[in-house]
Amino acid sequence: MRNKRSFAVIGGDLRQVKLIKSLVVDGYHVSVLGFNNVEIGIEVSNGQTIEEAVQDVDYIIAPLPCTVDDTTVNAPFCDEPICYKELFKCISDKQLLIGGKISEKIMNLAKIYNVFPIDYFDREELIVLNTIPTAEGAIQIAMEELPITLHNSRCLVLGFGRIGKVLSKMLAGIGAKVTVEARKHSDIAWVKSYGYQGIYLYEIGNYIGKFDIIFNTIPKVMLDQQTLSKISKECLVIDLASKPGGVDFEMARNLGVKAIWALSLPGKVASDTAGEIIKDTILNMIEELGV
Repeated sequence: MRNKRSFAVIGGDLRQVKLIKSLVVDGYHVSVLGFNNVEIGIEVSNGQTIEEAVQDVDYIIAPLPCTVDDTTVNAPFCDEPICYKELFKCISDKQLLIGGKISEKIMNLAKIYNVFPIDYFDREELIVLNTIPTAEGAIQIAMEELPITLHNSRCLVLGFGRIGKVLSKMLAGIGAKVTVEARKHSDIAWVKSYGYQGIYLYEIGNYIGKFDIIFNTIPKVMLDQQTLSKISKECLVIDLASKPGGVDFEMARNLGVKAIWALSLPGKVASDTAGEIIKDTILNMIEELGV
């Protein structure tokens, strides 16, 4: 029954290219729009207009993030902008729009056109599985930027959420000396149970000058002028947090601290894996919704 369903994939990066290929291999009919500057490498229906692309399909898949300007589809492989107003005009009440990280403005616009999108970026399985390429990408950046091995290096991970847990495990696995900052007593207990050093947020100023590399996973400015001034000039800072990020980057530059804001790593370092994760998540959502 699944293979009778049809999809239109509108815009996106290499993750969506992999998503398209994987859906076709699984036996689904797929039409696309917004990929004229990339080779998909598989037979699909390439729509010339929005109306052609979405005609007679069951589901319309928007990219992750769905937009970068709150007006058009995020379509880096397309020469012409694809406006959400025009897309919504072409979607019927029998079709389902599934997008990633849908902004509030796009959500409100969808309501005007009686389109009710669902967001696959809210799904726990996608968020958890995306931590793996995120952690691997962060380690790759560290290896490329540092003149030392991560083995035996002194690493600080700020935050012990999903990314913090996976990253700490990977770092420890290659022999790094891992310290994790957390706020809750329960988190510190878990940190210690894994064999890492644990420090509380209020203690960070006493320790932060002792590390070779600092990974931030908290989407709040943790490394401000006061904290950055205590960091060694040889230390590398990698910020993995989404906007607004966790580092005062202007202050870091002024103080001579090298800081890298590493956003959207799954799509950059492991686009095929990230595309498969998106596909599996979307199919899970459709199955659960029974639509």
